[in-house]
Amino acid sequence: MSTLYTDPERFLAVARSCLPRRAGVPRAVFLVSPDGFRLAEESARDNAYMRVGAGVDPVRALAQHQSLAAALAQAGIPAIVFPGDPSTPDAVFPNNVHASAAGRIVVGSMRHPVRRREAVRGDIRAFFTDVLGYRCIDLSLLPCVAELTGSLVIDRARNIGYCGLSERCDAAGAAAMAEAFGLDHTLVFQLAPGEYHTNVVMSALAGRGVLYCAEGFADPAVPACLDALYREHAIRISPAEKSAYAGNCIALGERGLWMSQHAAQALTATTREAIASLGFELHAVELSELEKAGGSLRCMIGEIY
Repeated sequence: MSTLYTDPERFLAVARSCLPRRAGVPRAVFLVSPDGFRLAEESARDNAYMRVGAGVDPVRALAQHQSLAAALAQAGIPAIVFPGDPSTPDAVFPNNVHASAAGRIVVGSMRHPVRRREAVRGDIRAFFTDVLGYRCIDLSLLPCVAELTGSLVIDRARNIGYCGLSERCDAAGAAAMAEAFGLDHTLVFQLAPGEYHTNVVMSALAGRGVLYCAEGFADPAVPACLDALYREHAIRISPAEKSAYAGNCIALGERGLWMSQHAAQALTATTREAIASLGFELHAVELSELEKAGGSLRCMIGEIY
């Protein structure tokens, strides 16, 4: 039974006893190709990161996505690419709709109809259920909003979660996700006004630490909790770094920390030194065309645990 906390101090008291006890990175990943790439008008209503009105080049977006898949392959990260669909332009960010834990695939309950169409596609579900033999937990059938690992950042090594409430996740969704992923403890909090997903303002770094922007949280007690829990392994980034998607990074493989080229270029020397001190090697991929849709590299990575 997963326990939810809205008081950071109470969460901290129990989270301190949750020591890393498993691999904090996925064994493989999956992506969805940006076929017919365009900006989704519905998503622009509550995603301030989208470059509304910007012209997009579908050919360039596809090439950048292929470069990401190639870079993952070169680094030895197993990656499966599912086809996209012009009618579901946000499917290039699959982690919000399909995510996994050991032996289970979780399907999200999406706010916007354009994203709900992704939740009913059969091929990704069939890959997990028929090929991998996973059990399917379908949150789209519940009366909640739960945009999976966009709203919920999971420290897989400690089996604890951080769930930010916004238009993309409500309290019922937070509870449903914590239970679906089998988390021991989950801290639930409000994101700062203008933030839509937690994984834009923070990233759990494979159990080694955490990277976050304090200004992304409505309650300053939340970043204070992160500092207290991860201590010298808590990396605080600036609003400028966050706006460049530095918080939308993901640890993959034994030592890799992956983010977009735009995010990497925005890193300060202090942030770079802190990342290196945790034993990470930085991998940066040019995703400028895809970032116009309001997400970056972490959003494009679906995890297979």
